[in-house]
Amino acid sequence: MSQALQDLLDLLDLEQIEEDIFRGRSRSAVVPRVFGGQVAAQALVAAGRTVPEDRPAHSLHAYFLRPGDPGAPIVYTVDRIRDGRSFTTRRVVAVQHGKPIFHLSASFQVYEDGLDHQERMPDAPDPATLPTGEERLRGYGHLDPAVVEKFLEARAAVDLRYVDEPPYGKFGEPREPHSQVWFRTNGKLGGAVDEPLLHVVLATYVSDMTLLDSVLLAHGRGGWAVGDVVGASLDHAMWFHRPFRADEWLLYDQESPSAYGGRGLGQARIYTQDGRLAITVIQEGVVRVPREPGTS
Repeated sequence: MSQALQDLLDLLDLEQIEEDIFRGRSRSAVVPRVFGGQVAAQALVAAGRTVPEDRPAHSLHAYFLRPGDPGAPIVYTVDRIRDGRSFTTRRVVAVQHGKPIFHLSASFQVYEDGLDHQERMPDAPDPATLPTGEERLRGYGHLDPAVVEKFLEARAAVDLRYVDEPPYGKFGEPREPHSQVWFRTNGKLGGAVDEPLLHVVLATYVSDMTLLDSVLLAHGRGGWAVGDVVGASLDHAMWFHRPFRADEWLLYDQESPSAYGGRGLGQARIYTQDGRLAITVIQEGVVRVPREPGTS
């Protein structure tokens, strides 16, 4: 296990300060606010710690309410909405400086046999044939070296490989609003940390990294890394269909059906390397084009 992955696991290991109340730390991010994937992952950890282990998470729905302060702890309060025979529902509110910054609803279910079908996994190259994130980033001479280092630090716990050029790597001309990324943790998980909830939490963490890329591709924008777009996550939903491991390759197949009114929508499916549909993700985010100096 890499040190970066161990640091991420430590970040996700919340401190329980009272019944159904937990406290989490933050880490530096590529932008001056708490990374949304961190808050979502920590909130799911808080919810999961109040649920029996035989009930894995099957969905989450979340709203990002305010930017988080990386320099302050985050308090997560869990509301036990329902404990049924098959389903358990939890609501989590994340608070900083006395104000809610994030709201999560999560549902957990006892495993049941049932109907089984899925959409076929799209074609994608073997991840082993693709350049690593570090190899791509260090090859972009147009990016500020400080930006590159921030990216590498923020994503050090994840081996994330783009199938094609990311928005900030090639921009200026619109492309198809479709992006594919392979990802897995930077190191194997096992022992005490090898539990189903942890794999779901880690996938939740990564899911907020690239989902709106396809919005940028449709307009030839490079994103915040090159300063031609200002963005932030608004809401996030995930459905966990089948078991998977976050330390094995997962294909994140992403597309954008719409952008309008200063918002962009991304939707995606995450597949295991052997073709099983593991997760569906939908997210809307703020996507604004900065005004030119001197304009009102």
